[in-house]
Amino acid sequence: MASSWTSLLAAVFFPLVFAPAPSRSYSWKFTSSPQQCSNLTIDITGSGGSPPYHVLVIPFGASPLSDGIEVRRIVEEVFNDSSVSFQLKYPESSQLVAVVSDSTGFGTGGTSVAAQVTTSDDDSCFNSTVSASPDFYFDLDPTNQIVQCTASRVYWNTSQVEGAFTLLGVIPGGDSFVVPQGQLTTEDGDTGFFWTPSVLGGTTLMLIGGDDRGNGTGGSTTFTVSSGSYNSSCIASDSPSSTPGNPAGGTYATNSAGATTGSGDEGSSVNVGAIIGGVIGGVSGIIVLLLLLWFARKRYNEKRSQREKPTPVDLLDENDPADAPAQNDLPQYYQPEPFPMRGPASPTATSGNDTSQTGDGILARPISTVLSDTGTSTTSAGMSGASGTRKLAAGPRQFRAVNVIQHEDAGPSESTDNQEGETIELPPAYTNIRK
Repeated sequence: MASSWTSLLAAVFFPLVFAPAPSRSYSWKFTSSPQQCSNLTIDITGSGGSPPYHVLVIPFGASPLSDGIEVRRIVEEVFNDSSVSFQLKYPESSQLVAVVSDSTGFGTGGTSVAAQVTTSDDDSCFNSTVSASPDFYFDLDPTNQIVQCTASRVYWNTSQVEGAFTLLGVIPGGDSFVVPQGQLTTEDGDTGFFWTPSVLGGTTLMLIGGDDRGNGTGGSTTFTVSSGSYNSSCIASDSPSSTPGNPAGGTYATNSAGATTGSGDEGSSVNVGAIIGGVIGGVSGIIVLLLLLWFARKRYNEKRSQREKPTPVDLLDENDPADAPAQNDLPQYYQPEPFPMRGPASPTATSGNDTSQTGDGILARPISTVLSDTGTSTTSAGMSGASGTRKLAAGPRQFRAVNVIQHEDAGPSESTDNQEGETIELPPAYTNIRK
């Protein structure tokens, strides 16, 4: 039974725990690590993409410049060939996230993890004293927080937006998607809609606003999704995730020390989050499997012990035959024998077959009978009141003569003048016993 449970659970849990990550029909890579004020080149790998392609470069993290001045802007480049190159106007030690899309949808080529901009002698591409600002702003209510499976209102000033407002969601190293818009409502002069994020708590999520002028014209903001009361009703297998597989981008620096990520040629990279998620999922699956096996084994042992319990004896079983011998009956040779004898008041025998009389009034004990299996008895000569058939003893037994003395109250002492012989009673010597 336990083996069948093992096979069933293995068939159910192992495909879930060790299922391969979904693959993309095409990907992309940086030809070199992003560098301050240098050209950033992106190559498309694979043949599954459908031009035109879009690359969206989004600032990530705080500005490395003094006083926190933000000079980075969101960059969107459109191209039809398998490669694109443009100047990166980001300062060294800053970070960026890149998303590549094609005509089939946003984020179809994959999303990179946060890449580090390396140093360069050229710093002429930006003004470190002038902050960059988007064309318009959007906001959320509640302010500055996103809670898993909890509705938030996204709103903006319609007077600053050209055409339709769009909102993109980007998970570094994971999925990128278009945020679905519900019914638009107007409150206090701002237009907006309610959105319930189906993103797990703890996920880093970037929101990018845009309009008809392009993606990123409304700026971007970064959140860490809160678990809240851990409402998971909106989470599904196709929900945006930070661990769908290897992030895109190829090999590039991810910190100021120049450490790189990715494998280079194939445009794939090591995703620490994916590894951790896979390990946690595998361990959780094994724990659940072991618990189910333990419960199944325990239930099997309980049923087995119930089957092995002895059946109680029914003392009132009607199916038992009436003449069946009792289990506690003694063997024939150990059954008790009756010892009938007459009272001392009758000196003569009433029947010649009942007793025998010897001289001097000595009575002989009648021959005893042997009890049958039914537990009743009769004498050898057929005593009155006896019933049933009995087997007699093999032969008459010889008995020693017994003097019967009737003791009476002696009364007052008699005169000792005419003294008679004194009678001394001794116990039997058992010297005449025949073997």
